[in-house]
Amino acid sequence: MLQLSLAGRYHEAVMTVQRPITHLLYLHGFRSSPMSNKARRMASLLGSLHPELVWWCPQLPASPRQAMLEVMQTAADWPHDRMAVIGSSLGGFYASWVAEQTQCKAILLNPAVNPARDLAQYIGEHSLWHDPTELFFFREEFVQELRDLTPPDLSYPERSLAIIAKGDELLDWREMLAHYARAHVRLIEGGDHALSDFEVHLPAMLEFLGLD
Repeated sequence: MLQLSLAGRYHEAVMTVQRPITHLLYLHGFRSSPMSNKARRMASLLGSLHPELVWWCPQLPASPRQAMLEVMQTAADWPHDRMAVIGSSLGGFYASWVAEQTQCKAILLNPAVNPARDLAQYIGEHSLWHDPTELFFFREEFVQELRDLTPPDLSYPERSLAIIAKGDELLDWREMLAHYARAHVRLIEGGDHALSDFEVHLPAMLEFLGLD
């Protein structure tokens, strides 16, 4: 019993150690891509401040199950105690799920809380915001895949930072705030879903990641 107790205490101590982030994953939202303004700005900034950092912002497939399968296959080779994930909108939902699997830090930008409900009305063909010639089909079965991915309550809320705009025109900020109430929260008066004032939040994001 003593040995188990000491092992448990050692595990808890290890989990509290703050290690520098060496790998950063960015997950875009529905109909978005690695060409989003936030993704490109973050990549540019980190490229100048931390060129040694491994940055990955993949084009996610429409299937939530396939998207997370591909992400976790790559993240399996990453040091989970030195990785972090940033997600916007649907990508914020995905980022919460990834953080639960890896116990890594997460920054959630106007994160979707119930995308299965919200995206059920969007079954059909869509184009990407940043390239209207790029089409994809959001299938009915993808709604169930989102339900299957629904993450539990945050196991380590102190490892998540939620940036939430009250002026979000697509998602209810009250729902986001209630879901992430135990996390670090940066609540914005006004703003919009795209976080058009993204530059303003970069210092806080870098500080949270230990990359300032």
